[in-house]
Amino acid sequence: MDLNRAVQTVLRMLIGPLTRIGIDYLARRGKPEAEMTPEEKDQARAAREIARRAKDAARLTRRLGR
Repeated sequence: MDLNRAVQTVLRMLIGPLTRIGIDYLARRGKPEAEMTPEEKDQARAAREIARRAKDAARLTRRLGR
């Protein structure tokens, strides 16, 4: 395996979890769970669900495009 493919593989392994962390952070708007009101918790939960559905739709679209 050449160096370029190895770098791409490592980057993919890092970008996936970092993306999930970023989406969760944005859904919470930077607040820790303990400081959130019940309404904010519901909104954050809904935002994570929407992000999960968008990710699933993107995966399905890529699969159908093959």
